[in-house]
Amino acid sequence: MRHFRYTSALAFLLLATTVWAADEVPMAEKPSFSASQSMTVTALVEAIDHETRVVTVVKPDGESITFTASDEVRNLAQVNVGDYLVAEYVETVSIEVMANDGMQAEAAAVSAMARTEKGDMPGVAAMDAMVVTSTVEEINLEANTFKLKEADGSINEYMARNPENLKRAAVGDLVVTTVTASVAIVVEEKPAE
Repeated sequence: MRHFRYTSALAFLLLATTVWAADEVPMAEKPSFSASQSMTVTALVEAIDHETRVVTVVKPDGESITFTASDEVRNLAQVNVGDYLVAEYVETVSIEVMANDGMQAEAAAVSAMARTEKGDMPGVAAMDAMVVTSTVEEINLEANTFKLKEADGSINEYMARNPENLKRAAVGDLVVTTVTASVAIVVEEKPAE
């Protein structure tokens, strides 16, 4: 299922118009695309029961969220009413078409997580990255389509968003898609009055 999500992202983003990309690529180069999005959410700790580990936070829009902090959350005893929970999420997607020097379609994933040391305010950072390489099996300029051989051996057909990019790719090229998602959550002490 995860592979399908990244292949779907590839189909949607591959060969996207250069308006989406940060830098326009000269016509002689292979197509590429890169995009990112981020979001930061801050919530005020409204209530906390250190024995049951039940925490209630209020978002800036007034919505309250109550949850039970797992045993993985270190240093919960240091959190007090009035402290702030700050969460930041960043997701990046990059797609690059490159000449193939004999590589096969592959997929790989890596995850990492770290949390604050004992004695510090609670916090966690986590990152997931997925790299999928596909091989261009066919390019049909008249139909504005291309076919990719995926890591599992399946061949899927896609419609190009920018037909000019099909002219810059070749059968046998690799399409490397990298998707990275990271989240960091920290608790900041209530500001001094």
